[in-house]
Amino acid sequence: MSDKKSATIAVRTGITTDSQHNAVVPPIYLSTNYEFPEFGEVPTYDYARGGNPTRNLLETALTELENGAGAVVTNCGMSAINLLLSLVGPDDLIVAPHDCYGGTYRLFDSRARKGAFKIEFVDQSDEAALASALAKNPKLVWIETPSNPLLRVVDIEAISQQAHAVGAWVGVDNTFLSPVLQKPLNLGADFVVHSTTKFINGHSDTVGGVVVAKEQALADELKWWGNCIGATGNAFDSYMTLRGLRTLSARMRQHEENSAEVLAFLQTEPLVRVIYHPALPDHPGHDIAKKQQKGFGGMLSFELEGDENALKQFLKALELFSLAESLGGVESLVTHPGSMTHRAMSDEAQAEAGIAATLLRLSIGLEDHTDLVADLKQAFDKVRENQ
Repeated sequence: MSDKKSATIAVRTGITTDSQHNAVVPPIYLSTNYEFPEFGEVPTYDYARGGNPTRNLLETALTELENGAGAVVTNCGMSAINLLLSLVGPDDLIVAPHDCYGGTYRLFDSRARKGAFKIEFVDQSDEAALASALAKNPKLVWIETPSNPLLRVVDIEAISQQAHAVGAWVGVDNTFLSPVLQKPLNLGADFVVHSTTKFINGHSDTVGGVVVAKEQALADELKWWGNCIGATGNAFDSYMTLRGLRTLSARMRQHEENSAEVLAFLQTEPLVRVIYHPALPDHPGHDIAKKQQKGFGGMLSFELEGDENALKQFLKALELFSLAESLGGVESLVTHPGSMTHRAMSDEAQAEAGIAATLLRLSIGLEDHTDLVADLKQAFDKVRENQ
């Protein structure tokens, strides 16, 4: 476990390590293959799918940030989750949250239907439902906290203890908070996954993922599978992600500051039916969030008061919030989960997860918060003018 702070790890990993030209910033290695020194002598790097110096620097940084034993950087966030699934088999059960990200739900559901494993989606905040699922001796318990898109919060430490008691691994999607604001491995999890596309890269210009393991043996097994199935990320995306990572701590502070201002405004807006954000004292997961998180992040969701027509008017009127999927970039985004990020879920599954027809998810960027609030205000005003 590193004794350095997150900002220092993110900034300094790889700096002044170039032994050839003494470059401060580490170079990018784009070579697909590497020369063997002698016949029969396998070098550290032989083929880029199995290992690349640039990707390994990013893996080192993310491993240290999450206090893990090792990591595999993958070509996207879903690939990271899929890589983790390489460790389970047809007779194994996975317990996952009923309100997880739509792509995660689709992957678990589709692979289970093909017999890769068994899956049970449960409300993990329901102690009885979770206990019932754990009584079936799962191999993996998957946690997403705060959840996407409703920012529900569950107790990582408590669930990890319960899962370990029945011999299960625990994997946590930490994408919404990044290792700056939450460290699941410190709370008892065995794996932590990120879509590095989001806050870790932070500039909406590369797609990637990572899975970090708490134990070296599991990290080695994931590395083997990553090479075997071709899930690993490429050198250029790794270089860009490492570049973005260096400003992660500073960006997260600004994301959170802007999010707090937007949250304060939304609480005064009559056209906001309900807000989903764990910073609110009446949020069911507020106390847990305060215990296991170092902050509340830059994501929030709310339900618009009105019908589909009001929703369309509001979205059309926005100027500083781009209607797009993804999150965690420097630019502010608005997403309609029901028709975008979670459209892979059936209407019934969306209803069970609590995803309302007028639910909107905001990824708060790094623009001036006064401009963001003003943009939201004028969009709400446009809806009122047309009522």
